[in-house]
Amino acid sequence: MAFLEVEVMRLGLDRGSNAYVVILREKDGERLLPIWIGQAEAESIVIEMHQMHRERPLTHDLLKNIITRLGAMLLRVDIPRIVARTYHAELQLATRDGGIVIDARPSDSIALALRFEAPIFVSEDLLTTAVLAEAETIPDAEPASEAEFHPMTPEELKAYLENLRPEDFGKFRL
Repeated sequence: MAFLEVEVMRLGLDRGSNAYVVILREKDGERLLPIWIGQAEAESIVIEMHQMHRERPLTHDLLKNIITRLGAMLLRVDIPRIVARTYHAELQLATRDGGIVIDARPSDSIALALRFEAPIFVSEDLLTTAVLAEAETIPDAEPASEAEFHPMTPEELKAYLENLRPEDFGKFRL
């Protein structure tokens, strides 16, 4: 199985399903992998993408602290397969005793990868070539929107995430 490195390109709200979508794009390429995720994970990803720090650790911050305090390090995240319309991810950890692989949801894995600045890899079979609407382009990996970001209150962040539109991350057909 061939893996290709991807980066978080966009995060948006799919108004059709009212679910959040993180768009991963092949590094130095055009192929994409959209993954529908929960609101809590979307908020965690946006918070880390924009270096917004909270007074108390969020769940993914806590997981990073636990992994680090146990003497381990997240080397990479792999998204190797989809089973019954559900993507699966694996955390590749390095410990004093060697490497271990932990099964995880892609959304949690992406949130952790951003915190560790670890690369994310996707099975080449899962990537799709997006057909963009006319006059639409995909800018280089940018934050969830092109608006200027400032530290937000939890209420402002929730309102921001609820108002993202599919156009905020580019139109495409799978």
